Amino acid sequence: MSAGGGGGGAFLLLPSISDSIPPHSRPNSIDSSRPSKKSFCFDCRAENERFQLLSRRRIGELRVVARVRLSARVRADVKSEPYDVADTVPDAVKFKDASVALDEIVVEDDGLESASPWWEQFPKRWVIVILCFSAFLLCNMDRVNMSIAILPMSAEYGWSPSTVGLIQSSFFWGYLLTQIAGGIWADTVGGKLVLGFGVVWWSIATALTPVAAKLGLPFLLVVRVFMGIGEGVAMPAMNNILSKWVPVAERSRSLALVYSGMYLGSVTGLAFSPMLIHKFGWPSVFFSFGSLGTVWFGAWLSKAQSSPLEDPELLPAEKNLITSNSISLEPVKDIPWRQILSKAPVWALIASHFCHNWGTFILLTWMPTYYNQVLKFNLTESGLFCVLPWLTMAVSANIGGWIADTLVSRGVSVTTVRKIMQTIGFLGPAFFLTQLSHVDSPAMGVLCMACSQGTDAFSQSGLYSNHQDIAPRYAGVLLGLSNTAGVLAGVFGTAATGYILQHGSWDDVFKVSVGLYLVGTVIWNLFSTGEKILD
Repeated sequence: MSAGGGGGGAFLLLPSISDSIPPHSRPNSIDSSRPSKKSFCFDCRAENERFQLLSRRRIGELRVVARVRLSARVRADVKSEPYDVADTVPDAVKFKDASVALDEIVVEDDGLESASPWWEQFPKRWVIVILCFSAFLLCNMDRVNMSIAILPMSAEYGWSPSTVGLIQSSFFWGYLLTQIAGGIWADTVGGKLVLGFGVVWWSIATALTPVAAKLGLPFLLVVRVFMGIGEGVAMPAMNNILSKWVPVAERSRSLALVYSGMYLGSVTGLAFSPMLIHKFGWPSVFFSFGSLGTVWFGAWLSKAQSSPLEDPELLPAEKNLITSNSISLEPVKDIPWRQILSKAPVWALIASHFCHNWGTFILLTWMPTYYNQVLKFNLTESGLFCVLPWLTMAVSANIGGWIADTLVSRGVSVTTVRKIMQTIGFLGPAFFLTQLSHVDSPAMGVLCMACSQGTDAFSQSGLYSNHQDIAPRYAGVLLGLSNTAGVLAGVFGTAATGYILQHGSWDDVFKVSVGLYLVGTVIWNLFSTGEKILD
């Protein structure tokens, strides 16, 4: 009985103890169905804080979330520990300590936030585009410097117009050799290696030009061929890289920006070449321009990759954006030549490229001579006034790119957009070249040249974007194929211009270009397409 009475006494004592404890201080085991108001509010605040941390995209996101969960787990352990009234910690102290922990988390997140500078968040695909833009800037700087330097060089060595035409066209001999080979190489091993090789190769050849000229004409022709070999792989390699890095909706503007690098390279080369020649002599142009390739090559090695799959620094969101809009990012193993050459749009692209480049390369190589012989500008004036047409091309190419991408994004078919842009690229130059025979002042001559080149630049959103439209997997090979025809136009057109000028006039030169522009317009509108025809 006494044992039973002892048990009963203990049983009767428990309610009296629980009644003496304030409601907000009782352990959760007494009334687990109704948590205290303060604890409930604190849990809400902790959950809100955790939700905000999870919604932020920070470098230390996972570590912060882990600490929040750890803090919540510790708090739960503290609340579930058995304790008596005398050892109970006041609720206010618990809340204060917990809030301090959360404040520490927020401060740490702010520190991590500043650890990601803006340049690391800049889209990597546009870093690639800018590096390609820089390569093409150097490409045309090294190409057009000969068109300025040839004037004092021909005076020093006594070259005839036919010899000048031979020297100018020798560049295209090497340029022709590496178009298709560069496209195959880029599509199989990746564009990073090929474009890097091209820039280094042509930079060395540029720097060796004065040495070769002093040794004799055959040596100069060989160096110019070597320079063409280096620049010949640039376009196919660039096209291969951009086909992997740039989504379809950004294609026209990215290509326009890269090709505007060529135009700005012409601007830079034509603007600085006369000044360097005047102060240091014509060899200084080749030495200074050739040395710039080493600076670009260092940046290219550290920043560029052939495709998004090979870039360890690419953010997941951008990688998903690129890969979801790409047909194939894997290197090509076999080239289906029979299938490629059996398609009418491919031949339309090849023929149009030939018609387009005939007029473009004539202006590229002979414009300073035209200004000097016809408009009577001196060497410095010829270089400075040659800047305006190329500057106009740089601006109008980007305008055309934005117009083309806007039309595509608004539902206009890619085929229609490509035909509109290339028709402007053909008929615009044809019209303004016909006006050169009617000009009565140098200012009007420069204006016609600027308008001709400005409308020509719309071709970047026409035929130059079409390779990736119709054969995205073989964009490098296809550009190499069509640009081979374009280079042939440069070889024949540049040499033929020297022959025509010896037996005719500049009007005869422009008539041939206008005729080819009209032929290209017809072929392009009849047979081209913007739809994919090759898998």
